[in-house]
Amino acid sequence: MYNQPWRLVQNRIRGRGGREIDKFRGIFPPVDDRSGSEAWIGSVTRVGNPPADKPNYGCSEVILPNGERKFLFEAIEEAPEKILGEKHMAVNGTGLGMLIKYLDAWFQYGLQCHPTRPWAKKMWNSPYGKEESWYVIGTRDDTKEPAYILLGFKEGVTREVFEEYYRKADLKALENLCHRIEVKVGESYFIGGGVPHALGEGCFVIEVQEPSDITLGALPMEAIAKEWNIKFPDMSEEAQALYDERLLGAYVYDGCSYEENLRRWKSQKKVLRSGDWGNETIVIGPDHTTYFSFTELTVNGTALLRDTGFPQVGIVLKGEGKLTYEGGEMDIKQADEIFFPYDIKDLKAEGDVKIILCHPEGVTY
Repeated sequence: MYNQPWRLVQNRIRGRGGREIDKFRGIFPPVDDRSGSEAWIGSVTRVGNPPADKPNYGCSEVILPNGERKFLFEAIEEAPEKILGEKHMAVNGTGLGMLIKYLDAWFQYGLQCHPTRPWAKKMWNSPYGKEESWYVIGTRDDTKEPAYILLGFKEGVTREVFEEYYRKADLKALENLCHRIEVKVGESYFIGGGVPHALGEGCFVIEVQEPSDITLGALPMEAIAKEWNIKFPDMSEEAQALYDERLLGAYVYDGCSYEENLRRWKSQKKVLRSGDWGNETIVIGPDHTTYFSFTELTVNGTALLRDTGFPQVGIVLKGEGKLTYEGGEMDIKQADEIFFPYDIKDLKAEGDVKIILCHPEGVTY
């Protein structure tokens, strides 16, 4: 049971959109609705402030080899050493140390940043910040303008400049402090802790990140409460001061030119290995962060998957084929989501297929 791949149950969660997720999964007719513009894949992380009737909202379900369906974190809790392995647990405990999502931007996401690990520890007592990355796997064909992202401050932006517009709740001015980048399918970007960003209208991406849901927007508490009719549980002066401190202190005011910004955050794939069977490239790796990584395995024939000594989460990006392993096999096709316990013997991918393999902190190359 622990020495073979597990098929993950597909989901959609929170937000409006999701049409491109449906298209990718072969669900017709694809629709934009309130089922969710995100999908959380192989997740053992709950959303921040989950609904009262859905305490595990954000956590992925899995179909085990015996046919049983349960939350992935429940399956792991039954035998963590056999599923995760000692090396993984020494670094990440019984968590996965990463979170993988689809994000489908029907509308532009709000300008935001996420804390570095030190700031997250200081302000939320969280062991994780939220470094993250985007891999563009699709763009909408009916948007008013080409797909884009906002990423990184422009040269000369200081906290004083940012805070002036923040206090005025001038979101357009705040967005204009950031670089706007038109994106294409196949491009990948790393977003460091504290770096301002927004996924632009028309982008469909795989996001790989630290396993945290701490997000800081770009507007004061009062402005958000008024615009979105949100009632914060505590609107006292002390609560608003803490909100301001957490948000304004999380952004890293280290702007640069457009060219330097691309050098910092746009990733270049590196070939990890290759052969007659195809190749495996590092999409996001140690050049940017040691907290997580992911590779793209392109197979035309049969390829042995690397034994990293850690669990992995896979997404079939394109094509179809099968996974074979000691004692069995599993058919795979585009959009299949798979959890790999750490110790699968003789694991191979066969066919004409492309797979994204997501790796937790601790994996080295």
